[in-house]
Amino acid sequence: MLPSTPPTLTAHYGEEATQIADLRMPQGKGPFPVIMVVHGGCWTKGFATKQNTAALASELTKHGYATWNIEYRQVGNAGGGWPGTFLDWANATDYLRTIATTQPIDLKRVYVTGHSAGGHAALWIASRAKLPVDSEVGDFTNPLPIKAAINIDGTGDLAPIGAFTEDYCGKPIITPLMGGTPIEQPVRYKLASPINQLPLHVPQVLIQASFLTPEWAAEYRKRAQAAGDKVEVMPIDSGHFELIAPDTAPGKQVIHTILKTFR
Repeated sequence: MLPSTPPTLTAHYGEEATQIADLRMPQGKGPFPVIMVVHGGCWTKGFATKQNTAALASELTKHGYATWNIEYRQVGNAGGGWPGTFLDWANATDYLRTIATTQPIDLKRVYVTGHSAGGHAALWIASRAKLPVDSEVGDFTNPLPIKAAINIDGTGDLAPIGAFTEDYCGKPIITPLMGGTPIEQPVRYKLASPINQLPLHVPQVLIQASFLTPEWAAEYRKRAQAAGDKVEVMPIDSGHFELIAPDTAPGKQVIHTILKTFR
């Protein structure tokens, strides 16, 4: 793992062991803008944890942002997959209101970024306010507003990526996550895919490298712009994991993009 700074505090946003997140606070009085950081890992236990994005969170904190680097239930954890994984993303976001009672963070400036599966999570978190309140993942009271979202080499649409993800991750991923195929669970896929909630009414950036294909990125941007959203696609010539390594050239590009977008 890349070196990272110790968190200012680690807090549970739920009762399960994986419902936990690290807050890193910059120097100064604040209140500070907050960047929520979501790790990837094929949505599945055993691939990645919040430690994979700790270096990214640490670097962003050096630039004056509070960071909230979350863990969450994945497929293979009790309660992971649909809908638990999505509910964890939602509840971790809203728990920032509790953090704000003791830490100088600015809830009017909350941003979200994520890598790989966490990139999908970042867009989904930004789309939450569009979900039906009577759905399995939409029974929220006043979701915390997100100002902008950056998807680092993840997808915005789960329906078309099953076979590709199986090859990429080395095992079936999306069907276990969703409890069925798009034909078997069409409502779940609609709710889980941010592309179906457009417009999100927030700026979005898609960093496209090795997992997010140019075709998927172009389709998302086309549909977003037709709906009235501002979406930028940024291709980076990079492997998948260099993107979250701040000491690499691709990692520096990602940091620059985040700082330029979240201002």
